[in-house]
Amino acid sequence: MITRAKSRIFKTQHLAYLSFVQSTPLIHALLATSEPKGFKFVAKNLAWLAAMDDEMKALQINHTWDLVPRPSNANIVGSKWVFRTKFLSDGSIELFKACLVAKGYTQLPGLDYTDTFIPVVKASTFRVVLSLAVYHKWPLRQLDVKNVFLNGILHETVYMEQPSGYVDPRHPLHVCKLKKTLYNMKQAPRACLFFSQVNYATDVLARAQLLDSKPVTTLMIVSQRLSSEGVPFVDPTLYRSLVGALQYLTITRLDLAHSVKSISQFLHAPIDVHFQAVKRILRYVKSTLHYDLKFTSSSSMGLVAYSDVDWAGFSDTGLSTSGYSICLGNNLVSWTEVLWLTHLLRDLRVTLPHRPLILCDNKSAIFLSSNPVSHKRTKHIDLDYHFPP
Repeated sequence: MITRAKSRIFKTQHLAYLSFVQSTPLIHALLATSEPKGFKFVAKNLAWLAAMDDEMKALQINHTWDLVPRPSNANIVGSKWVFRTKFLSDGSIELFKACLVAKGYTQLPGLDYTDTFIPVVKASTFRVVLSLAVYHKWPLRQLDVKNVFLNGILHETVYMEQPSGYVDPRHPLHVCKLKKTLYNMKQAPRACLFFSQVNYATDVLARAQLLDSKPVTTLMIVSQRLSSEGVPFVDPTLYRSLVGALQYLTITRLDLAHSVKSISQFLHAPIDVHFQAVKRILRYVKSTLHYDLKFTSSSSMGLVAYSDVDWAGFSDTGLSTSGYSICLGNNLVSWTEVLWLTHLLRDLRVTLPHRPLILCDNKSAIFLSSNPVSHKRTKHIDLDYHFPP
């Protein structure tokens, strides 16, 4: 059997991409602070009430809505207060922030909104830029555009309930006819070089009621093969919510990517076994709560990719799973998309010292790379990579 070791193909010794950061004052403050879950929890807290006043002043200055009589045949979107504590790097409190958000899930498509697509930056693009910043020793700056989502002009007619705590006593039954977009509306969509999501991970654990659960050191049971056969899970919405949260967590936690992909295949009809797998992943997250993505300087900015594949990993279909990890210099920036990353770096005017290097131990792939012939097995490669006119 021909292996990478026998062929003297050795994996480049990169630094650890996932690092464990000891508890800092900031992390301690994030974990120790409990934020209010709604208006009724802050009714007597002067700091939060002042934050709400600031938010309402900004909304009024921006002419976000008009107060009108409640229409009899219109959909009235709900509203709620969301509270966040912002910290300085030493763990001290910078400010208390209150945001009034619309309950976007109560909007009706075609009536309250039409288009929802927003061109946002990909997580892998963000990681590439951070890696370039470390390599070139560029200074990093973070800025916040205050009330940025309150500047969008609203083209649909949308009515919203008056915000809790600020109901007009003269017109308690009136509603807000929105003139500008508001946070969390369907139309309004919205890094130290340790890239961390510790606070978000803690929130997800709290949502799943697993903050006091027993941690585990492995993501999945090795012998377990997830299948679609079994007893349906009683709360599919909870399952989808937690899986979606885990998908967002993979921005900095590449160690979760494969397991989260596995449980994401059953969003349409989860069973009890799938939810047990979700809970195990969350218990692993608890045991690795301070893991983050680490970006370090390197002497070269070469693009190197590693790949591997299992054989018939899906018991239902017999399909196999491919895995990739791509490094720019010392830093892991993506776990797919070699060709796309090459084009991205070209757009950023970054010159690579050599062609992207892809390491694998698949004999067929090595043979096809060494002998570029075209036959039945490679016609799809011609279409994907040779771009015929």
